[in-house]
Amino acid sequence: MNAANKIFQNDDGILFLDGAMGTQLQARGLRPGEVPELWNLARPDDIRSVHESYLAAGANVVYANTFGANPAKYHGDAPLADVIAAGIAIARDAVANAGGGRRFAALDVGPTGRLLKPAGDFEFDAAYDAFAEQVRIGAATGADLVAIETMGDLYELKAAVLAAKENSSLPILATVALGDDGRLLTGADIECVAALLEGLGVDALGMNCGFGPDRMLEFTRRLRRCTALPIAVKPNAGLPKMVDGRTVFTVGPEDFARDVAALVEAGASIVGGCCGTTPAHIKEVVESLSQKNQLKHQKTQTPKNSRTFITSGSRAVEIPFDDTIIIGERINPTGKKRLKAALAEGDVAYVLREAVAQADAGAHVLDVNVGVPGLDEPAVLDATVQAVQSVTDLPLQIDTSDPVALERAMRHYNGKPLVNSVNGSRESMDAVLPLVAKYGGAVVALTLDEKGIPTTAEGRVEIARRIVRRGADFGLTPADFVVDVLSMAVSAGGDGANIALEALRRVRDELGCRTCLGVSNISFGLPARPLVNAAFYTMALANGLSAGIINPLSADMMSAYRAYRALTGRDANCSEWIAAFKDWSPSAATGGAVGKAGAAGKADDHGGGLSSAIQRGLKGDAADAAKAAVAAGTDPLAIVNGEIVPALEVVGKGFEAGTVFLPQLLMAAEAAGAAFDVVRAAFPAREGAKVRGPIVIATVKGDIHDIGKNICRALLENYGFKVIDLGRDVPPETVAKTALRENARLVGLSALMTTTVGAMEETVRLVHEQVPGCMVTVGGAVLTADYAEKMGADHYSKDAMGLVRYAESIFEV
Repeated sequence: MNAANKIFQNDDGILFLDGAMGTQLQARGLRPGEVPELWNLARPDDIRSVHESYLAAGANVVYANTFGANPAKYHGDAPLADVIAAGIAIARDAVANAGGGRRFAALDVGPTGRLLKPAGDFEFDAAYDAFAEQVRIGAATGADLVAIETMGDLYELKAAVLAAKENSSLPILATVALGDDGRLLTGADIECVAALLEGLGVDALGMNCGFGPDRMLEFTRRLRRCTALPIAVKPNAGLPKMVDGRTVFTVGPEDFARDVAALVEAGASIVGGCCGTTPAHIKEVVESLSQKNQLKHQKTQTPKNSRTFITSGSRAVEIPFDDTIIIGERINPTGKKRLKAALAEGDVAYVLREAVAQADAGAHVLDVNVGVPGLDEPAVLDATVQAVQSVTDLPLQIDTSDPVALERAMRHYNGKPLVNSVNGSRESMDAVLPLVAKYGGAVVALTLDEKGIPTTAEGRVEIARRIVRRGADFGLTPADFVVDVLSMAVSAGGDGANIALEALRRVRDELGCRTCLGVSNISFGLPARPLVNAAFYTMALANGLSAGIINPLSADMMSAYRAYRALTGRDANCSEWIAAFKDWSPSAATGGAVGKAGAAGKADDHGGGLSSAIQRGLKGDAADAAKAAVAAGTDPLAIVNGEIVPALEVVGKGFEAGTVFLPQLLMAAEAAGAAFDVVRAAFPAREGAKVRGPIVIATVKGDIHDIGKNICRALLENYGFKVIDLGRDVPPETVAKTALRENARLVGLSALMTTTVGAMEETVRLVHEQVPGCMVTVGGAVLTADYAEKMGADHYSKDAMGLVRYAESIFEV
């Protein structure tokens, strides 16, 4: 039995995790702002006591006191290696003294508290390095597994998992912190998380923190439907409240155990507690589940990888078995002189416009290929993939024949990509399939090999079968493959279409694989190619095409797609068709139907303007549009009030409504900033843009998470406020001194960790004492309005837009 099976797949029963560490240390005297991990050296007996109490309660796994022990986050005085080694040693000692049975010590890996590029300023590779150092030390000092927890960013989660895989051979349990909407802070939903983690090869996955077990029930059910891996759930003991100056969590042991039992019935097989839970909570869970005879692992009804998901950092797209999606083909220089020139010249803005236009036209996935002679393909493909991901939430198809370029792009890709491609040659399979197994992804399998493209459907199906068989050697299943049976020009051979259609049917029916086609290949050498393409596309759809690689800016192709879905009942009530063609009128020029959503104008004319560029996060386009407006003599204030501010209002409202997510929000902020820099230079010196404020914001002492604060800063600045950002881990005295010096009327404080709420309360008190008339608003994942009121804050901001609205009321003229 391997290490992962020993821990996660043992049929003896459910795996019980421990409960909270931070609140237990607070009860033992941990001061606000104090580094909890330093207790591994300064007060090891207290750490050991916490572990022993959870083991005595029935926990199988204790998390070492290493949550914040990575170089990007740790700010203690003692050497990091000593802190981690001591934490693992204490946990192992407690496990050894707990007696027999399934007992394990986990290296606890928490987030860095930094937001990764392009939305933030932290490099993916830097995050990886931070996690890798933590994992190497933990593995070398005897950890039994790596427990990655409380992740709120899919990209950072990927960095942590890769670091764990590449720097140890330990089993990996990865859990994320969801919001009320079932999404991560950066927008990824449960399906995104499951697809990424399954693709990366973790041993168990799930959720922790955020809220109590009752709120996690539906999320557990959703997770069970899209993964066959063991599911871990580690809820809080409800939400915190302030009672007599103390932090109190609202869910007691009995209620907690009752709700956790429901999570087990929903599919969880690994359970424990997060913030506010105690040994009493874990003891009640263990005893309750034992009494109800629920100590058998829940078996999923979903076979591993039976569904084919690919994702971006915030959107999951299923490549269906009995329906179809669109892969936009326009970021591929083959036959596109303008795109070739743009790639050669480094004109990223042109590429980004192509991405946005295809997304607007209805593509579900975007192909990205930068194969232009003379380019450094690994560098250019990597940079282009990251740039495209900054302006669209669609998953990407990474398209290259260079394994070096492929690995670099896959490593830095945010999510689980579609990879194009592998073929039936041994060289190709041995180069590409290990990368797909390592980084996760679905892979396009081309039905050709060293001998070329078979002239029969049987020959192409046989190559597909060979690729799938070889994939099994790397742990891949048929659902990990999307087979391209290749369409050959009918002008070169009249049977080209029939062979491709037969191969489509057979791959689907005999191999159980999804399929794709570069549809336009069929019409090479013929006049009126769009008409031939649309007809062949319809035939391919009827024969099982899962994903058509087409031009979504073509009205003919999009009309064929929408008509097929309407005619086959896949478009419920024909709602998509009606939405696209409600303003339809005959087109004398083409003799075809041009619907609102199907006509995008000329292929290279994407339109938009300043407002559109800001909403889409196109920084270069926003600056260019602002320059054009200024050059045309438009009043600078009119540009700000008529274009920039309304665009940000749209983005802000989308963020409030949950339709726009953090990366898009921050990219829009950058685009608006670029435009405003242009416009600001055009203001007459005597006029200037009126700025309200200042507002002082900070993450409180001891808390190094600045993501929420940075969101607030971006939105406040976009709404015309002057913001003095003091950064993270800011002492109360610094906040009060700055507010007094700047004559600030509003201070905003952020905290993510329960251990730093005391520092927030002290900061609120000091600001009120030293800066009369200054209002204080507070926010963060561990706070509630009731909590804020009891600590003396003037206002609680649930989110960044709440802070903006409150600031507007404070500075209202």
